[in-house]
Amino acid sequence: MKNDIREVILSEAELKEIVTELGKKITEDYKDKNLFLVTVLKGAVVFMTDLMRAIDKPCETEFMVISSYGASTHSSGNVKIVKDIDVPLDDKDVLVVEDILDTGLTLSFLVDLLKNRNPKSLAICTLLDKPSRRVKEISADYVGREIPDEFVVGYGLDYDEKYRNLPYIGVLKPEVYAK
Repeated sequence: MKNDIREVILSEAELKEIVTELGKKITEDYKDKNLFLVTVLKGAVVFMTDLMRAIDKPCETEFMVISSYGASTHSSGNVKIVKDIDVPLDDKDVLVVEDILDTGLTLSFLVDLLKNRNPKSLAICTLLDKPSRRVKEISADYVGREIPDEFVVGYGLDYDEKYRNLPYIGVLKPEVYAK
């Protein structure tokens, strides 16, 4: 599996530092709010798990499954909800926790959907931001790191459901997905 990675762009230690920084900032910003984390599975599950432990205040969590990639390295542009959240968002301070903000198609769809459910506030936290590929005008309120236009895997991010278990984020060799 390591042979499929061209380079590591965020080590396990760097990821821990990023999550700790984000957790402190979110704790401060939401100190007097009813924090409700909405996470997009499967990619954000590892980040979400670490982030919620780095947030020093009570918070609720909910999970959604949204897809626009399938077994590809590029978004299809067709966003579909596979699993929706199970609770109303009225009067909740919602923070969407995402693994990567890439084209913005999926996240833009999700934000529009959640805004229509009347949250008290709505913000976005993404581990990775790839602004060079943005096609929708959307940005995150909390960003772990900006990355170049490379296909990355690890720490929850996958290619064809593989590589999620890597403890770091690495650039996948093109020959792996060009098969």
